[in-house]
Amino acid sequence: MIEIKDIIIAIILGIVEGLTEFLPVSSTGHLILAEKLLGHEVPKAFDTMIQLGAILAICVIYFEKLWGILISLPTKPQSRQFAIGILIAFLPSAILGFIFHDFIKTVLFSPIIVSVALIIGGVIIILAEKFRPAPAIMEVDDIGFVTALKIGLVQCVSMIPGVSRSGATIIGAMLMKVERKAAAEFSFFLAIPTMIGVFVYDAYKNRAELLGQGGQELMIVGIGFVISFISAIIVVKAFMAIVTKYGFVPFAYYRIVAGILMLAIFLN
Repeated sequence: MIEIKDIIIAIILGIVEGLTEFLPVSSTGHLILAEKLLGHEVPKAFDTMIQLGAILAICVIYFEKLWGILISLPTKPQSRQFAIGILIAFLPSAILGFIFHDFIKTVLFSPIIVSVALIIGGVIIILAEKFRPAPAIMEVDDIGFVTALKIGLVQCVSMIPGVSRSGATIIGAMLMKVERKAAAEFSFFLAIPTMIGVFVYDAYKNRAELLGQGGQELMIVGIGFVISFISAIIVVKAFMAIVTKYGFVPFAYYRIVAGILMLAIFLN
């Protein structure tokens, strides 16, 4: 039987995931830090599988656009360009993630690595906001195949926990002259195939654990999944409002402060 403590931990981590998945602060990094601070073991696939809840939130929020693209694929070249561009951007992380999955999970999932990555990423965001070129691509639909591939290559850096998948893709896109809002939206859409791929792979690799003990582990993942979905829906719209008004610098300062604080805690 699932203990109350397990349910509470799943809820806390689900909130952490939903709040951070689409912010440039690294949801995986925050989950690693939260689990260490809470001193509680979760199922091996928990972190990556509850991320699908946050991705589902994007599908709900942008349902009209995604559905419009889907039904217009046979007739509208712009829709085909968008869909192919997302797939092109997805491929580099899919290939490298498959090759280095075990290494990333066993070696890089460290609170020290996360903390250092948070600090370095924060500094990079500040510099990118200060020196980014003037945008030339104003809408997400106008991102071409070459730019999409470059964004996909940048996304691979986020395999290091603490870097942030959304942060890497957004800042990378901005440096490629994509307007800030369009860069954020492209990052959201790119997250859909990326996190579905991670979800399926982790579910397959850890199927014995998830289905064991009467399905208790799967129930814990399910709780985190639902909570991350709810909290992500709340966060995404607020995030876009903040980005439109203030840019990404507030998140950069948060990353630096959080990284320094976590280093102080975990190096003691």
